[in-house]
Amino acid sequence: MMAKLIRWSITNRFLVLLATVMVAAWGVWSLVRTPVDALPDLSDVQVIIRTTYPGQAPQIVENQITYPLTTTMLSVPGAKTVLVPEI
Repeated sequence: MMAKLIRWSITNRFLVLLATVMVAAWGVWSLVRTPVDALPDLSDVQVIIRTTYPGQAPQIVENQITYPLTTTMLSVPGAKTVLVPEI
């Protein structure tokens, strides 16, 4: 199989060269079009968690979902603050 591929490549040098040039041009085009962020984002990582509990009162959602989730998130190593948005 490999010998056939090498033999085909030797006999079709133009196609191999053309494919190489096309792949190289595609790589240069991709490199030019890739956005570069000159100033990195050094802010803390934020995670937004949305939960739904249809048909339940806000106090039940607070007691059964929001409070346990907040206390668990506070136990994550390196966590500085946990913000709970008011809905």
